[in-house]
Amino acid sequence: MRILIQLCQRAQVSVDGKVVSRIGPGEVLFVGFEPGDDERTIVSMVEKLLKLRIFADGQGKTNLSLSDKGGEILAVSQFTLYADVRKGNRPSFVRALGSKESRPLYERFETILREHYPHCGFGIFGADMKVELVNDGPFTLWLDSEEVLG
Repeated sequence: MRILIQLCQRAQVSVDGKVVSRIGPGEVLFVGFEPGDDERTIVSMVEKLLKLRIFADGQGKTNLSLSDKGGEILAVSQFTLYADVRKGNRPSFVRALGSKESRPLYERFETILREHYPHCGFGIFGADMKVELVNDGPFTLWLDSEEVLG
C-alpha cells in the first residue's frame, strides 16, 4: 500500500463537474494498493498516517500531528502510485492491484480511516476525478507499507 500525502490549505474532488468532497486545511491522500495488501496493512498505514508529526508548532517545527492541528483529510484512490517506468517510456502498472481486488481494500480503508479520524472526505473509487488542491508548503510525503511494516 502506498499513500502520497500532501499538506493543503484546501482541496476538493469533482466527478462529472460536481464536487463530491471538499476540505479546508489538512491533508490530501492519494492511495494505491498492490497484491498482498490486507486489513493489517491498512490499519498499520492509517495508524502511522495519523501519528505523523508533519504540521508546524508555534515555533515553526514539524511537531504536530493532524489530530493536534485539527485538520481534515481528503482521500483519493490512485493506482498510478505503482507505476514502473524503468523500461521504455510507457508506464507499466503490473505491480498495481487491479480494480476488482483493490475496490474492497479501498472501501475498508475508508471505513478504518473514518473510525480513527472522522474529519475526512473521499473521492469516488474508479471515477474520472478532478482533484484541486492548494498545496501548503509545499509539503509532500510518501508512505510505503514496505517501510512502515518493515
